[in-house]
Parts: sequence; C-alpha cells; structure tokens
Amino acid sequence: MSTRKVSFIEGEYYHIYNRGNSKQTIFHDKQDYNRFMKLLFLSNGKENFKIDYIGNKNIYDFERGDNLVAIGSYCLMPNHFHLLLTQKIDGGISKFMQKITTAYSMYYNKKYIRTGSLFEGKFKSIHIEEDRYLKYLFSYIHLNPVKLINKNWKKEIIKNKKNIIDFLEQYKYSSYLDYLKEERIEKIILESKSFPKYFLTKDSIKKEVFEWLSYNDKI
Repeated sequence: MSTRKVSFIEGEYYHIYNRGNSKQTIFHDKQDYNRFMKLLFLSNGKENFKIDYIGNKNIYDFERGDNLVAIGSYCLMPNHFHLLLTQKIDGGISKFMQKITTAYSMYYNKKYIRTGSLFEGKFKSIHIEEDRYLKYLFSYIHLNPVKLINKNWKKEIIKNKKNIIDFLEQYKYSSYLDYLKEERIEKIILESKSFPKYFLTKDSIKKEVFEWLSYNDKI
C-alpha cells in the first residue's frame, strides 16, 4: 500500500481536490451537485448516517457529532472538486474524505447503473505553508467556474469582467455566495472561524476576485 506524501496536522491548512476517473464527469445535473453539497455537511462528523436518509430532505440540521474538519471554501465542477480544509481531530481529513467519496460513489453508481471506482485514485492534497498562498486559494477555488464560460481565461486578457463576476455570483455550487453574505442554507457547510479573517465584508472578497481576474492584464 502506498503512503501519502502529505501528513495532516491539526491547525494546518490543506488544499484537497480530486476528479473523476479518466476525467469523467461526476456531476451531471442539479441533483448530483446538491447531493455532494449535502454530503459535505453530513460527512463532516463522527456520527455515521444512512445513505437512504438523504433523499430530497433538508439535512442541514442533522446531528453529526463533533466535526472532523473545518471547511474554509469549496467548489464543485463537472468532473472535479476543490476543498480548503483544516482538521479538527487527529485523522479528521482522511476520515472525512473517506466518508464523502464513499457515500457519493454509492449514490452515483446506483443512479447511473455502473460499477467500479468513480474517482481518480486517492484524493490529492497540498499543505499550505504560506499566508499569502492561503489567501490566494480562496480566489483560486472560487474562480474555477470561469472555465465553464472561458476555458482559456488565464491566458487571455478578459474584455468583459462584469459578465464573469455576474456568472460567479449566480454559480450555486461553490462557497463564493456564502462569502457574499447570501442567505442560503448551504452556508452551514463552512466554518470560517477556523481560518484567517481575510474577507470580513462581501466587498473585500469581490475586490480580491476581481484583482485576480485582472492579473493577466498586467503581465
């Protein structure tokens, strides 16, 4: 058995990501995205839960027990996902990821009548050791959906940034809306108090995202 190169330490921050096997789509419709978001909440606790319990129910007041991790930000894309985590207990990240990927794979394989591995091997992890990089990750993760309307945006000068900002503010499958102080139930997924207070107002994160969109204009 191969060992993970990155060891998870309480109080440290990690960029966690994975994609579908052979880059296959893992989120096909609204139901798939919403199921994974519910699992971000449900899997983050010591208590186990029954897959059949979820359905279309509002599960955000479900008793999970003590949290395994704190989630700082997230973004779901058609064939991959990004998470910014810090673990709350020893082994928390590994346990959380095992619970969420197993539960989602079971749901997906049943729905789409398939077998085998859904994800591309073990989840990937990067230990974030610099404050500057940690702050950047909030923008990096939340800017991922831009690829859906302009896959080459990082290599081009963006002529209409307003259209992109408007798109991000309508994209429901990331935590960006929660940082914009939108009143939605999914905000309970996050535990922002476990992360540095970079963005105390919605204008501060909008400014940060806009500056990263404008970065290519300067190089």
